[in-house]
Amino acid sequence: MSTRQLSREEITKPVIEAIGTIFRTPDPEVLSALARACEQESSELARDMLSAMLQNAEIGAREHLPVCQDTGTVVVFAELGNQIKIPDGTLTDILSQAVSSAWEQYYLRWSIAADPLFDRTVQDLIIPVVLHIEHTCGSKLVLQIMLKGGGAENMSRLKMFTPSATEDEVEDFIVETVVQAGGKPCPPVIVGVGIGGNFEQCALLAKKALLVPQHRHHSDPRYRELEMDILERINESGKGVQGMGGTTTALAVHILTAPCHIASLPVAVNLECHSHRWIRIEV
Repeated sequence: MSTRQLSREEITKPVIEAIGTIFRTPDPEVLSALARACEQESSELARDMLSAMLQNAEIGAREHLPVCQDTGTVVVFAELGNQIKIPDGTLTDILSQAVSSAWEQYYLRWSIAADPLFDRTVQDLIIPVVLHIEHTCGSKLVLQIMLKGGGAENMSRLKMFTPSATEDEVEDFIVETVVQAGGKPCPPVIVGVGIGGNFEQCALLAKKALLVPQHRHHSDPRYRELEMDILERINESGKGVQGMGGTTTALAVHILTAPCHIASLPVAVNLECHSHRWIRIEV
């Protein structure tokens, strides 16, 4: 089996370029969804705010300005081929250095406190990337890079249901999470749901579900129907754009699932704001 060597520079350059794209440009599918919502929205106030969001994205792309002042935590899902060797550093170290360079190059806001509890001072430091690695076959390195804002992240919830929980109870928990969040996650939101696995895996599934393309639904028709039912109920709640009313509280609901222990039924919900800054690159 041949080995492919990837240098630090070969990884660093495309990562910096990728961040240079997404800090000023939301997911194009989300922009299309916002435009459709603006056309269909019944509330005049909500239409005005949706229009402002679209205009903000247009200005950000044109003027190379951040679409949100919260530059977020950098989350990376990496698919690392088993034929790849990185001789001059670890992937974690290389990505953190690349992200820090991007922050300086694009003059982005430093938002990471080095100590979570006793010293919340934000300093210009090496930005720690939240990295999730999947070891795959082949000679490719695929990176899904996401700038995850704090407001939406703070509205996340996880519940360890018992196996006796019904579909309705699970659905109620997900809808309740989004509705009770109100305007804090900057709706309209994307709702990522993880069902199954264990405590940490269901949270990871919920985060990864945010990267599912907007038009795609779960392959199992039962979960596909659940996604649609949850979305309908959330939008019927009337919380609306920025929590100020209307029929557009969420743009999409995506569920990812995993096998779980017979004694458990973990469910996690992770929310994403309308800016939805992410990109998939192949190195």
